[in-house]
Amino acid sequence: GALFFGAWELVVSAFDIKPYFLVPPSDIAGRFVDNVDLIWSAMRVSGANALIGLLCGAALGVAMSFVLLRFKLLDEIVTPLSIALNAVPIFVLVAVFNNMFAITSEVPRRLMVTLVVYFVVLVNVVRGLRQVDATHVELMRSYAASDWQLLRRVRVPNAIPYFFTALKIAAPLAVITAFVSEYFGGSQNGLGNKITSNLATSKKAEGWAYVGGACLLGLSFYLLAIVLETVASPKGAASARGREGA
Repeated sequence: GALFFGAWELVVSAFDIKPYFLVPPSDIAGRFVDNVDLIWSAMRVSGANALIGLLCGAALGVAMSFVLLRFKLLDEIVTPLSIALNAVPIFVLVAVFNNMFAITSEVPRRLMVTLVVYFVVLVNVVRGLRQVDATHVELMRSYAASDWQLLRRVRVPNAIPYFFTALKIAAPLAVITAFVSEYFGGSQNGLGNKITSNLATSKKAEGWAYVGGACLLGLSFYLLAIVLETVASPKGAASARGREGA
């Protein structure tokens, strides 16, 4: 990273690249420091939308995964519809949602994040629930285990790594969806609006400073997903018990 930004700064200086074409990292960092309060305010708006959408989408995706596992006919109906819905461009769905709610409402953006996260979680968790070791299933059947016991003892533990893989994908994707949704209407108080408004008025350094805020927000969400995975894993739980015992 240091080499990348150093090369960026050197190229801009050596070739005398004009600011309207490419802004040096030093100017971006300076604008970030000067506008840190405004950037933080925009990050809170976009971050809140991303977090709420992430939680709702993850919960909905997990719940629907269990339903589709139980009802095969419903699986054949819902899965193609979910794929088709995920293929619809963001600006189309956001425009529809914006017409359904007040212009100052944050609900359309949260709904958009929920849909994107829902699909990622659904696909991964369903796969984890189904792709269990046949030997484990046969062993449970030999013990006359019920479907509920098979689900609790075999399928759910197998699906947990898939869920956290989906969460690590969906966490930064939620941030991206949240501020991209801001480009298509609604309140002008999030990262997406600040980025476009500054770049449109030739304030390139300020615009890139808000981009840096978006990057930090996405990285924070990803790190949070990693922390949750570490805590929820058996290794993380064992380490916690060891610290408590000490």
